[in-house]
Amino acid sequence: MKTVLITAIGSFSADIVIKKCRENGMRVIGCDIYPREWVVDAGNVDAFYQVPRATEAEAYPEALLEICSREKVDGILPLIDVEVDVLCRLRGEFAGRGITLCISEDACIGLCRDKMKLFCRLEEERPGTVIPTQTLFGVKPEALSYPVVCKPYNGRSSQGLTFIGSLREMERFLVGRDVSDYIVQPLVTGDVITVDVVRNAADGAWAAVCRRELLRTLNGAGTSVRVFRNPELEGLCGRIAGWLGVNGCVNMEFIEDGQGQYHMLECNPRFSGGVEFSCMAGYDCVTEHLHCFEGKPVNTRAEITEMYIARKFEEYITGTGGAR
Repeated sequence: MKTVLITAIGSFSADIVIKKCRENGMRVIGCDIYPREWVVDAGNVDAFYQVPRATEAEAYPEALLEICSREKVDGILPLIDVEVDVLCRLRGEFAGRGITLCISEDACIGLCRDKMKLFCRLEEERPGTVIPTQTLFGVKPEALSYPVVCKPYNGRSSQGLTFIGSLREMERFLVGRDVSDYIVQPLVTGDVITVDVVRNAADGAWAAVCRRELLRTLNGAGTSVRVFRNPELEGLCGRIAGWLGVNGCVNMEFIEDGQGQYHMLECNPRFSGGVEFSCMAGYDCVTEHLHCFEGKPVNTRAEITEMYIARKFEEYITGTGGAR
């Protein structure tokens, strides 16, 4: 791929994805829903476009297709969930124009997006991998062991997540609420563990980098982490990636309880917000992700260095003149 389009370049993972694509000799086009002056990385791409929100069913695809035509784009790297979902439905249209959509296949993304289906699929392979999950619709509240967690089966970034500590709280939660899209799980407490996983679907080769999230934003992005090695957890993630049919880089999240047991929360079929942590620790997830869509083998023997990494925010002047 000579020219790539990276979407949502105001998101956490954009900076390292842009840098690595450039290191691989690619021309980088960026887009975001906000104006250039609002997005620092708009100054770090060869061309920037403001686009409609992905939820605008007609305007968003039209905008991306126009950009791809004008800039002669070979591949698209979507960075956020909603764009992955929309572009997945347009895969055939992009493929017909010779454009590679650099995400896993539809079946994999469908499993990752539906927490109930994900639970059922992984229970077939390795019972106990995912926190026990059931649909909330039709469940008798008195039959649950509290505390529990309720959330939409297709929720993202903790949206709609509710902690419920008792039967009385559950009864209040259910009043007047349509719960047909909700799942319920027992509450498991502990440290959040994020694992960046790269798998090449062509030959099944994979690599994984684990980190403990020490500080996180409210929507689940790590700001201070500890990268560590754990061959057992890494191996489990490699097997999960195979069971789901992952191609490229995804991130898996777990809760490590007080007994050191890992309980899987979800698999996000995109770069994690903290993918740069893995790159800094010794594994170039972005380049290896690109290899999965370029017919190249992925590196499975990278030397990962255990380390603490903290993220800071920095200010940039992105324009001058009157306020917008």
